[in-house]
Amino acid sequence: MTNPQTTTTTLTAGPARATVDTANGCRLSSLRVGGTELLRQGPKYGAFPMVPWCGRIDHGRFRNGAETHQMPVNHPPHAIHGTGRDVPWRTVRAEDAFAAFAYELADTAWPYPGRVTQMAELAEDSLTLTLGVEAAEDSFPAQAGWHPWFRRNLGTGGDVEIDFAPAWQEERGEDHLPTGRRVDPRPGPWDDCFGMPDGVRVTLTWPGALELTVTSRAEWVVVYDEQAEAVCVEPQSGPPNGLNTLPRLVTPIDPLEISTTWAWRTLA
Repeated sequence: MTNPQTTTTTLTAGPARATVDTANGCRLSSLRVGGTELLRQGPKYGAFPMVPWCGRIDHGRFRNGAETHQMPVNHPPHAIHGTGRDVPWRTVRAEDAFAAFAYELADTAWPYPGRVTQMAELAEDSLTLTLGVEAAEDSFPAQAGWHPWFRRNLGTGGDVEIDFAPAWQEERGEDHLPTGRRVDPRPGPWDDCFGMPDGVRVTLTWPGALELTVTSRAEWVVVYDEQAEAVCVEPQSGPPNGLNTLPRLVTPIDPLEISTTWAWRTLA
């Protein structure tokens, strides 16, 4: 249900409780299972949608046909993580365990009109998120994904363990952008993009507490575990700088849609 005073929407299903903050980029500000918070808290954390691009754009510039566009450089020297996390979204529909949200691309620095939607559906043992990007007029390249900050330690056992089997790792240059070369997966710590052509599947295990598996039909995932407080598992529709290197055009009759499911089970 929506709280008009705090612009948050809270979903509940059995022991699970999820809160979405529409004023703060439609960010999942909390995900609690049996009273245990899974996400790092704070206005920059939780789990936010990355849209209409994911990760970094090289110096904030991308091309669409003959046109070159400059995005605000919010992580010098690059633009990072899209515009959706920086604007308020509106609540389209809110029920006990389901909600839908939207914002207009024209309300941001993005040069093309269109609409972005996010749906959240909570079950007792899972959360499914779906992002959509629609073009109103001209076609444009776009990406979508999520940037969750999972707590490294839930306070009931050891640090989280990450298990996944990517087909390759995107070699990362000194500028933190993929070089275009695919290499065999390397051991962490990571701030890296991986290819999983059969779909993203990454399992996080907090020993003695909880197991959570992130899945998506998307073929790309960024894993970031260089921070002491949290780890990030980011399913996304393309690699960093993909607006330039692997553009996926969104047209008025061909929107972009991506979903992810986080399924959990308690181990205690």
